[in-house]
Amino acid sequence: MVGREWSGVENLPSHGGFVIACNHVSHIDPVMLAHFLYDNGVPPRYLAKAAILDLPVVGKILRATGQIPVYRGTTTATDAFAAAKQAVLDGEGVIFYPEGTITRDPDEWPMSGKTGAARVAFATGKPVVPIAQWGPNMLLEPYGRPHLLPRKTMQISAGPPVDLDDLRAQEVSAAILATATDRIMDAVTEQLAKLRDLPVPTQRMSLDDPRVRERPRPRRLNATKE
Repeated sequence: MVGREWSGVENLPSHGGFVIACNHVSHIDPVMLAHFLYDNGVPPRYLAKAAILDLPVVGKILRATGQIPVYRGTTTATDAFAAAKQAVLDGEGVIFYPEGTITRDPDEWPMSGKTGAARVAFATGKPVVPIAQWGPNMLLEPYGRPHLLPRKTMQISAGPPVDLDDLRAQEVSAAILATATDRIMDAVTEQLAKLRDLPVPTQRMSLDDPRVRERPRPRRLNATKE
């Protein structure tokens, strides 16, 4: 069993669709995030790799719960965007992991993000709620083994919607999407800094940093609340 510390629930919209942007620290954190959302009346809708949805048992369950398959590098990749957009317009909360992978940052801070969350936010006019989580990485370390003892605490916090109003008034462009994505990742990082009781880092690892491919083992120097 694990402990739970849920916070920022008041920032989850009580009605209407919205985009959720979250950091990614462990293979198990989607389960914890789904628990947080479900506990607070938000049925979780993920954009999931198609390969996972094609698994015999897990894939069948995920498809039955309405998860959205992403076929990367194919001509059907845009179908995920259309499905996510429609789900948000239908009043659902759709979850994005903008980093696109478990963080490779040595201190487990969020990396730079891809623009999918911003694209859906602009296409729907709906808010982006930043969510940070810390603790799943202590239970199951990235690319490593589980640590069941001592008992771990799962911390998840939702922040206020990211302010994109000035950008929504402009024509969507690559520069606008990049600016919006930076703001989204800043908001997620600020939430995580509060959970870890640490200062916000001054730099963010880029997805094209060579260290991303090396998948460094995280350092536990700044770990909190085991």
